[in-house]
Amino acid sequence: MSDPALPSVLFVCVHNAGRSQMAAAFLTHLAGDRVQVRSAGSAPADRVNPAVVAAMAEVGIDVAAETPKVLTVEAVQASDVVITMGCGDSCPVFPGKRYLDWQLADPAGQGVEAVRPIRNEIEERVRGLIDDIVSADGA
Repeated sequence: MSDPALPSVLFVCVHNAGRSQMAAAFLTHLAGDRVQVRSAGSAPADRVNPAVVAAMAEVGIDVAAETPKVLTVEAVQASDVVITMGCGDSCPVFPGKRYLDWQLADPAGQGVEAVRPIRNEIEERVRGLIDDIVSADGA
């Protein structure tokens, strides 16, 4: 399943129920099979935030079936780029990895109206990330 020739990205936030799920879904949707995508959290929730599911459905991306996953050392080791989502989570640090922190508002407990601008900012950042990592690899 893993192709070492493809760039890989891991999105991390505490509950893996909002920001990291949106980022992973956008990257999968926009980059397709040109990038390997993972998301995880240090304290995963039971389900993806319903307002996040609704906000993503508005842009044609279904995350309803996604399940929050626990952050593992293996996931970090298997990723080229590790992006924390402004949530204060820390990840194991390994040489040769690129670490970014995207400071984003937390959608937890918010309605879909509050989630939309967060979703839009994540989409914009993911588009920039694709330009950066896919172009850099010549894919």
